Parts: sequence; C-alpha cells; structure tokens
Amino acid sequence: MKIHYQHFDGPKPQHAVVTTGTFDGVHLGHQTIIKRLVDEARAINGESVVVTFDPHPRQVLFPNDHGLKLLQTLDEKAKSLDVLGVHHLLVLPFSRSFADWDYETYVRRVLINELHTHKLIIGYDHQFGKNREGTIENLKRQALIYGFEIEEIPAKDIDQVHISSTQVRKALTLGDIATANRYLGYSYSLSGMVVRGHQNGRSIGFPTANIAVDNQSKLIPARGVYAVVVLLHDKEYAAMLNIGYRPTFSDEKELSVEVHILDFSSDIYDASVSINFMHRLRDEQKFESLEALKNQLEKDKLTVLKLLA
Repeated sequence: MKIHYQHFDGPKPQHAVVTTGTFDGVHLGHQTIIKRLVDEARAINGESVVVTFDPHPRQVLFPNDHGLKLLQTLDEKAKSLDVLGVHHLLVLPFSRSFADWDYETYVRRVLINELHTHKLIIGYDHQFGKNREGTIENLKRQALIYGFEIEEIPAKDIDQVHISSTQVRKALTLGDIATANRYLGYSYSLSGMVVRGHQNGRSIGFPTANIAVDNQSKLIPARGVYAVVVLLHDKEYAAMLNIGYRPTFSDEKELSVEVHILDFSSDIYDASVSINFMHRLRDEQKFESLEALKNQLEKDKLTVLKLLA
C-alpha cells in the first residue's frame, strides 16, 4: 500500500474506488466497508483508496477534551489497511480551516481534483463536511454533477456487526480484552521503547521491561495483569504484563506499563517492542510482602503459559 500525505503523489489512481473516514481501530465494522472497497476495485480492475485524517478530528475540534484516547496510531492504522489489501492511503491534515470546508468543496478538491474518483463507497448514515451536510442525498447530487458512482453500504451489513470505536474503547477501559479483541477482529496492541525502571522485579526473580508507550494519545487498557505476546526483533515471546502503580513497592502516582517476558534474560534496554493483549488475568493488587507477590507471580506465570500454549 502506498501512503500519501496531503496530496496524492505520482500518477492519479486508475478507476479509483474511494472511501473516507477516521477509521480509528479499523474494527470489524470498518472492515465491512474496506472489504467492499477492495472487492469493488478488483472487480473493475481499479485501485482502492482510503482517505483518512490526522490528527483525529475530535482532537482539533475539542482541544480541551483530553478524554479521547486512540485505538491506533496512524502507522498502526496504515498497517491494518495494508493487510486488508488497500492500494492507497491518503492522509489529510485535519485543522479548523479544513473543518470549515463544506461537502461540495471536499468533493471537488479531494474526490475529483485529487483522486479522479470513479466510485465512492460509504457506510450508511455517513455524513461529512461543515455542519455534516455531506449526506447521502447531497452526495448523490454531486455524483450526477461530476460523473462518479456512489454506493452506500446497507445498514443491515454494518449493524449485524454492532461495533463502534466507542464500544471498543469502553471495553478496553474496563479491561475487557476478550470483548475488545472480538470487536477489533485482532489483538489490541501497544508499542513503545524499553526504558530503565526501578528494577524491583529482579529482586524476586521476575525482571520486567518498563515500556514508554510511543504515543500519549494511545489508549492504555485498565489497570491489571495481562497475558500478552511481545514482538521483539521479529520474534514473538509469551509474557505477562502489569499496568498500574506498583502498590507493593511504593505509592507512586505515575502509571507504569511493565512486561515480564517468560524465560528470557537478554538486556533489551532502548529496544522497540510491540505488545499484543491476549487475556486479562486479574486486577492489580497490593501484597503484604514480597514473598506473597512472588507466589502470585508464579501462579500468574503458569496461567499465562496455559493460556498462550
């Protein structure tokens, strides 16, 4: 998949089949639209194009609302779309001036001048442009003016999935990894660099890698202990991860993400890792002694090995 920023680089796509949206998480509902896009492009020997925005529109329109956390970084979104077979991703910078574009301007400048759109595919009830006036009825009129086709994915095809990015975020904030992964159609992940921590785990035989998450806007699941798969140097490792404040060791206020890779002893400071969440084991808890913590971690390890076998 080719990624284009602000403008389409190179020759215009041939018989472009286009969809547009934020697509945070590229969950199963989004995938219904993307798969239709890819299938249609293949059927007419055309090229599929996804138009998305960066930053997320809500981060621009509501800058003081820091509650929005993203399911994917732009790079992660691009990888998901690539896996689904999309030919092109056009990333448009979202700003307040861009938000003031009416739907006619968007159609003319992006769909026609930039992409030479042959067919536009959108989900039902999709609206865009200033005051959300880019309804299916108005888009159909634009399609007649400029000579492109338009297809609206029926409600039944999307509603049968019953999924939204908001629902995925809610599941993750509750620590319900099973539901979040089911909605996404893949395992939720975090990426970051291994940085030096307090090294408390070494004293009880469970050294942990402290992860500095790459993007501050990325949603971190609820506090607790998880069974995860760590991708490091193109290899996968079973691991257990704790999200929390290390209550047994201190009264820290800063949330930490720490992962213990099972049966692993190499120094990986400054390495980049990706963590796939598979199962939630338990809540984070404070233990009366380091021995009690160690005993629980031994049990957690056995559970992880069983779950990830």
